[in-house]
Parts: sequence; structure tokens; C-alpha cells
Amino acid sequence: MNRTIKFGLAAAGLMVAAFLAFGVFGLHTAFIDDEVNEAGPFFTSDGASGLPSDDMTDDEVSEMNEVMDDLAVDQDAETTVDEPDMPEIVRVVEGTFIDRIHPGEGTAVVLGDGSEQRFLRFEDDFSIDNGPDLNVYLVAGVPADGDAGLFDDDFIDLGDLKGNIGSQNYEIPTDVDLDAYNTVVIWCVRFGVAFNAANLA
Repeated sequence: MNRTIKFGLAAAGLMVAAFLAFGVFGLHTAFIDDEVNEAGPFFTSDGASGLPSDDMTDDEVSEMNEVMDDLAVDQDAETTVDEPDMPEIVRVVEGTFIDRIHPGEGTAVVLGDGSEQRFLRFEDDFSIDNGPDLNVYLVAGVPADGDAGLFDDDFIDLGDLKGNIGSQNYEIPTDVDLDAYNTVVIWCVRFGVAFNAANLA
């Protein structure tokens, strides 16, 4: 086999290896940071005011308005209107990320407002190594420093990691018991490994 053919085969082999590493396995993400900076989460309600008028027909509302006009409230009289109290957003549980197969730092905190709605938020300069196919898991029964092989046995997938750097929010389904699912794991789905983890306490 002459030198030209050997060189051509070697070049083809390198191209195949590069395609597999960067195209299939996504190793190029290790060299690229995805930075996000989300504001605190927005808690929603059902939109109803709780007033009787919510359930009234248009005719009933018109009749009520006529009665109010007949009462002719003095426009010059001082009135005070109490503003409704805004729900207080509280830190329910939180934990600090620890290294698993990659270094990282930052805090995972669950925020609530007294309703069933809750958000997992990464903050305090959250930063980990980037990688392919990273998802955010809430894991049951395994601490952050436990057996990584068990992290994908009983978990809730909160979706793709939005960025490997910066503050970000993930809504937690209302039926998730945080006493059970109390470990946050950044999980590489493609390779089945844990990048980082945090205990929520």
C-alpha cells in the first residue's frame, strides 16, 4: 500500500472520528458555554377575583349598576381602598451543588408562594461544565453524594438544562412530593452520568 493511500485512509479515519465526537456524541458542547440570566419566577393564579360579580349575567350587572347610581355616592367623600396583599415568595428548601463527574457550583432552591405552584431555581452564580443532552432531574431515595447509578431509577424530569451558567427557573409539577424527590441532579441523558447534584433540605 503506497503512502498516498495510507494518508487518505488516515485522513478519512480522522474525519469519521471527528464526526462521531462532535456530531453524534456532542463533545463540542464541552467547549461552549450556554449562559442564561432569568429573573425570578412568575407565580400565576386562576384569574378569578372571587367576587359575586364573576358569576353574574350582563343583565344582572346592569341592574346592579343602576341601583348603585340611585344610591349616588358622594364623589367628594374620602374613601380608602385596601390593596390586596401580594403573596410572599418564600424559600421552601435549598441545597448547594456538589461535583460528581464534573466540577460545578451554585445553589438550587425551591420557591413557593403559599399556593400549590412551586419553582426550582438555580442561583448564586450557578456554573457547571457544559455537555450534551443535559437534563434537570428531581431524584427520590438517593442523596447527592450517593450511588450515581441509581439517579435514573426514580426521578422527575423537569426538562432540558437551559444553560450551564446563570440563574434559571423550572416549574415543579404540583403532585411532586419534595419530601421524597429531594435531590437535584444535572443528568447527561446521552451518556447516563451525573454531572452535578444537590440535596434539598
